[in-house]
Order: sequence, then C-alpha cells, then structure tokens
Amino acid sequence: MNIAVLCHPSAGGSGVVATELALALVGLGHRVHMIATQIPFRLNAMRLPDLELPSLENNFAPLEGEVMFHEIQNANYPLFDQPLTSLAAVNTLVSVIEEHNIDLVHAHYAIPHATSALLARDMVGGQVKVVTTLHGTDVTLVGLEPSFLRTTRYAIEASDAVTAVSTYLADHTNTVMGAKKQIDVVYNWVDTERFQPISDNTYRRRFARDDESLIVHASNFREIKRPKDVIRVFANILKHQKARLIMIGDGPERLPTLELAKSMGIAKNVHFIGSFPNVEMIFGVADLLLLPSSKESFGLVALEAMACGVPVISSNAGGLPEVVLHGQTGFALPIGDVAGMSEAAVQALEQLPQMRVAARERAVKEFHPNVILPRYIEVYEQSLQ
Repeated sequence: MNIAVLCHPSAGGSGVVATELALALVGLGHRVHMIATQIPFRLNAMRLPDLELPSLENNFAPLEGEVMFHEIQNANYPLFDQPLTSLAAVNTLVSVIEEHNIDLVHAHYAIPHATSALLARDMVGGQVKVVTTLHGTDVTLVGLEPSFLRTTRYAIEASDAVTAVSTYLADHTNTVMGAKKQIDVVYNWVDTERFQPISDNTYRRRFARDDESLIVHASNFREIKRPKDVIRVFANILKHQKARLIMIGDGPERLPTLELAKSMGIAKNVHFIGSFPNVEMIFGVADLLLLPSSKESFGLVALEAMACGVPVISSNAGGLPEVVLHGQTGFALPIGDVAGMSEAAVQALEQLPQMRVAARERAVKEFHPNVILPRYIEVYEQSLQ
C-alpha cells in the first residue's frame, strides 16, 4: 500500500504512535509518507524490531526503506491573523496523493487532520480512503467545544474507517459526542526491545543512590496531568523512605510545580530535566511512575514504563484502567486521591520485584507490535475493499 500519514509533530502520544506506525509499515514493505508542519519528534530516532507476522508474510515481504517526510508549508498573508495550517495541509496532501499514487490517508486526530484529509479526498475525486485515529483531546476536549463540535462529528462520520486508542475513548465519542460511526478499538503499542529494564547499576547511580528509590513522572506539564499531585505524593513517600524524583517534560505547570516542591522543602530531591526524547533510558532504571492525570484517553507513558518493568501509580481516569491493572502492574485510584496514591506507592515499592515482572509481562503479552499492528492492517484492508 501507498500510505500518507497526517499527524502532529510534537512529543505527545499521537505523534509518537503515528511515527512508530509509519516505521512499522515500512518494515512490512509499504511505502509511507508522513505529512506534518515539521519532522515528527521521534521519526529519526525510532526503529522497531523485526516483526514476526507469519499470517501476513506472503503479502507483505519486508523491504529496505525509509519513511518519506513532507513538510506543510504555511503562507503568511496580512489579511489573516493566523496561518491557515489546515488548508495548507490539504494542499500538501493533495500533491502527495497525486505524485505518489496514495491509496489511503491515515489522519491522527479528528481535527484538524481528518477534516484536512477529507477535503483532500474530495479534491482528488474520492480515489483515496481516509482512516481517522482518535487519540483523546480531539474528542474529549477540543471536539466538545461548541465551535468545533459539528466539525469534529462530521470528520468522524465521513471517514472511511475510525479507530480509537481505548474502549473508553470509543464509548465517549459515540455517547457524549453523539457520533454515529463504528469505531474500532486499536490500542497503542510499545517497542519492548527499546523499552526494557536496564540492569546497569552504574548508570542508575547517575540519578539516585543505591539506598534511594527512583520515582519518575513524564508529561507536558498541563493542569490535566496534575504534576503538583506528583510532588504531594512524592513528599509522602519521603516520609517512609529515601527517594529521588525525576520530572521529565516541560509546559505551563512546570514552574508552579517547582515552586511547590521548594515550599514543601523537598526540592533537593526533585530534578526537572525538561523534554527528553530517550525516556527509556530513565524508565529502564526507575522503580515507580506517578501519573495522576485527570484526563488520559490511554496513557502511553504508563505503558512505556510498564515495558521497562516499572509499576505505575495512576488515576483511574479515562483509559488508564485498560493499561494499568490495579493491584498487579500498579494501582489506579480516584483523581486527586493523593493520600490513596501515596499509600499505594509505598505498597508498590514494598512489592517491587513481583510488580516489576507483572508490568513487563503485560506490556509484552498485550501491547507488543506483533499484537497491535495486524489490527491496523485489518482496518486498512477493510477500508480499501
């Protein structure tokens, strides 16, 4: 197949998933063209392991190849207050469709990408199919805005096929948004070769002493990620044992979170390291991930930590309970339950060996590329029939 992938280039989950999918498809012999405003965050660094898909072997013999990238070019015109990125994306997409005989466009996010893909489909006479993947805020936040609701609903219903990254998100889209469309649940996957435990204690000592637990949090530091709750939970952990906290990422709540750590007198144990693309290098030596988000349609960071054998203390928001098995691979508690999360964190650290094994086993068994990728191939093939 000739496939065009339209996505956000940022470090968020949707861009990561789109990039990993593109690389995996190339590994199966498909030709993939990624379209974004800049090179996606992980495109140059990511490589998936060899895929074992015997049922697809005859149809998709592995070929050497690379993902081709096409940058969306915006034009500045004094009449417009903002660049018209969605329309510029349509123009780029139509050019790619015509030049490379694209069969299918995979749009990650209902708006603006699915709407751009649908317009491009109409402009080329409907000769391509559009598959839309819903990742979360495109329907749980942005899509519910009165200014976008009908546009989002149309983008979903007019797509040739729609997938969602969790059962929670699929149900939410059809019930809350009122979309009348079959939505196939295709979970995110994790590269369990890249994300795996690191046994090098010398490397671990760069972040924590041998007698300290190493706790991590990774997010874009928005309010819905509740990074201040991470500080509060960590402060309670320090009452029971020595520990260090690594805060990965950046965003509007970073400075207020740092100020809270200072006011609680624990700043010397908390390290803010900003955006860090190779998070597996820290997850691989960590003991616990804190993810108290108030909204999380899937929780890719939780899955990546679990693949590294790291139990997760999370909220039970959205799709997180579909990833984190309460009492087995971590604990999922009510949003804002700092006391409960603190108690669960201490318990998880006490049960660390068995929880490490359970977390890693679940990631490998349920979320390996060999499990998830055939679902996308099936969606593609059905839409092309």
